[in-house]
Amino acid sequence: MTEHVILLHGLWMRGFALLMLHRRLMEAGFRVHRFDYMSVAATQERILGSLQERMHELAEDGHAVHLVGHSLGGLLALRTCAEAVPLPPGRVVCLGSPLKGSAAARRFAGMGKGGEVLLGHNRELLEHGLDQWTGAREIGMVAGRMSLGLGAVIGQFDGDNDGCVTVDETRLPGLADHCVIETNHTGLLFSPEAARQVTQFLHRGHFDQAQAVG
Repeated sequence: MTEHVILLHGLWMRGFALLMLHRRLMEAGFRVHRFDYMSVAATQERILGSLQERMHELAEDGHAVHLVGHSLGGLLALRTCAEAVPLPPGRVVCLGSPLKGSAAARRFAGMGKGGEVLLGHNRELLEHGLDQWTGAREIGMVAGRMSLGLGAVIGQFDGDNDGCVTVDETRLPGLADHCVIETNHTGLLFSPEAARQVTQFLHRGHFDQAQAVG
């Protein structure tokens, strides 16, 4: 049985940024679909509703529908699965998502009205994240710890980070598994190791910790 994977991009991105990850997951045997959305202009309600609709469309063949979200995309994937709406079975993998809230986003918003506008309708979700995950769906996180990116320009980070998000910001209580690899925030989309860990979790519900940093 070939399972479906829906890919969600992050803030200020579009679906084409997911092309390399798309190809690698196809090579791993999944049927892969890119969910393109307006990360700044679209309301969260509209994004979640469209994603839920897409999940139900794909589930008509009876196969699982997994979600893989980069940065904001991971937060939106969890918000979608936390809604009181029946959804098809599947797992979720987040790539560098600030599930506990982003200090970089809070600093960016604090720079003035322009910063607030550029964070769009998902500003609150980005700034504050979630308290914990209590849903039945298994959630895995692949974080990076190569400090190279826009966030490093805005201000200093405490602890390991990928240049935009700290590793600690990705450690949400309730995750099924968590791993850290040597790449930066954008690099999570292009890293062969990230794709390998995603495949591992979608198949088995855990990462290959023998190869991950920790």
